Amino acid sequence: MDRPRLIAGDLAVDARGLVRFINDFLFQDVKRFYCVENFSLDTVRAFHGHQHETKHITVVRGSTIIAAVPFDDPRTPRKDVPVERFIVSAAKPAIVSIPPRYANGFKALEQQTVLLVLSTATVEESK
Repeated sequence: MDRPRLIAGDLAVDARGLVRFINDFLFQDVKRFYCVENFSLDTVRAFHGHQHETKHITVVRGSTIIAAVPFDDPRTPRKDVPVERFIVSAAKPAIVSIPPRYANGFKALEQQTVLLVLSTATVEESK
């Protein structure tokens, strides 16, 4: 089984401003995207997972902690598996790729944090 991974990006700054990029990410199989923003730093969105869908998550504004945990049986997942955690910030571009059969969630670390989520499944396929 694939594991969640961080794809690092970078930024370029000159007199005009800055450009954030993650050139090593390929949009292979991406079918949709959406943005998520919590109203409170106390809000945790977790855990949800998909058997066949990959999620790619980046931070557009702010910073967040993203967690992912493998599951073998979605009805009765094991509780003794290690949780992988990633701290991601718009100040240091990166994408966290979460493969199928991983539950995931996040908690914003700054007010007005915005996540961009890319999915390899349509809404119908995701259900």
